[in-house]
Amino acid sequence: MIKFGKAKKAMARNQRNKQAEENRIKFGRTKIQKERDESARNKHTRHVENHKIDE
Repeated sequence: MIKFGKAKKAMARNQRNKQAEENRIKFGRTKIQKERDESARNKHTRHVENHKIDE
């Protein structure tokens, strides 16, 4: 027999834990890591832009 109150609370707890994990990944980086990632993104963008064929 499943008690819906417990199941509902467990689902809510799991959702909060999932959201917390996503936030740790999204916001839990140092300034140096963010700058390194942005630099890599910019480098990739420049590389792609430089190899576009102009008509």
